[in-house]
Amino acid sequence: MFSSVLCSCFLILFLEKHKIETRFILLSYGGAMPLCFLSVRPPPPPLITCHVSPSAVRAPPAVSAPAAPSRSLSPNATPPPSLTCALHCPHFESCSGCTHEFNLHRPVIVDEATEFFKAVGVSDFTFDSCKLWGWRCRAKLAVRGSSENPLIGLYQEGTHNVVDIPQCKAHHPSINAAVELLKQGITELSIEPYDEDEGTGDLRYVQMAVTTHDTSLPASERYKNGKVQVALVWHSRNENSPNSEKLNALANFIWRNGGTRSKVNLVHSVWANFQTSTNNIIFGNRWRHLLGERDFWEHVGGIDISLAPSSFGQANTRAFDTLLRKLQRYVPQGSSVADLYAGAGVIGLSLAVTRKCRSVRCIEINKESKLSFEKTVDRLPNLVDSSISWHLADTSKVGNPLKFLMYVS
Repeated sequence: MFSSVLCSCFLILFLEKHKIETRFILLSYGGAMPLCFLSVRPPPPPLITCHVSPSAVRAPPAVSAPAAPSRSLSPNATPPPSLTCALHCPHFESCSGCTHEFNLHRPVIVDEATEFFKAVGVSDFTFDSCKLWGWRCRAKLAVRGSSENPLIGLYQEGTHNVVDIPQCKAHHPSINAAVELLKQGITELSIEPYDEDEGTGDLRYVQMAVTTHDTSLPASERYKNGKVQVALVWHSRNENSPNSEKLNALANFIWRNGGTRSKVNLVHSVWANFQTSTNNIIFGNRWRHLLGERDFWEHVGGIDISLAPSSFGQANTRAFDTLLRKLQRYVPQGSSVADLYAGAGVIGLSLAVTRKCRSVRCIEINKESKLSFEKTVDRLPNLVDSSISWHLADTSKVGNPLKFLMYVS
């Protein structure tokens, strides 16, 4: 029986609160074999390597950090890791986005994860801190306040009061710049932020997604020059609603001042999503491309991936790329792969290319992801000789997920 591998999100270790939003992959070899954490084989290479290089503990040059908390240190002493690896964010006390301020290179949850994996027979679990600041390449932010004083940020913990976070240290610098541009447009055009209590206003939320895949730039320059896909969540049923003129005016302002012909060339594209529901669901079902490039591409795990604004995407692009490349070492050549909760199929398709998989089946509940999956497949190298398919299904309701392995084997 040839090897089969089940890629799943059943175990999600959320380090996103301050470092990594990513998925740990469960592997199962042999279709009828119980799900396990590789405990039946000799220890593999480390799933995540740990290294905190000098460059990893310095804030990016483009993001200036306030002075570190005062501490009694001699003039020539090296600051302890708790200070050199601190957040230094002016919004930390009020914003609910981050819960970890010091020792970013070694969050407490890493110790918990180490103990968890040790208990199931994986003793060589280690942690890669990746970028400590400016790592978040995807953010959904609430828009509240007034047109004169718009607030764009996250809810204060336990409330629906929005905390303005213009200097967020987790955000990619391009997101903060795009938020500032959006604020200028809101004020100049008298766009009314959404009022939850009254159910009035125009702009409810904004999603900022950064693509760092610009092949016209040297690889070393691409991340810091990332461009932002701006998705405006508009309080109307569709683009023909009475306030649609305001929407078009705001989109044109963003593109004129941040698009390809502007001095900053910051914005990749502008989209609109239409939402009138009074619940907490951010997006409605209707999307419209307004300006800029329609297709949004990123390069992770050795492949180009397409992501629509409605598709799920990992917030920490570099950490996800690192994880994918190390995951690939665990998957035997010629395996059959079932990627559960697949989204646009990034994990499965990455393995199809790098491990020459016999078959890859991606299972996802969000039908909007299928188009991104198909665009990604169309850009795969011609040498890929796998049976690749995407299936609309709710993995949580299928009972035994090993049935997907049986289908592909």
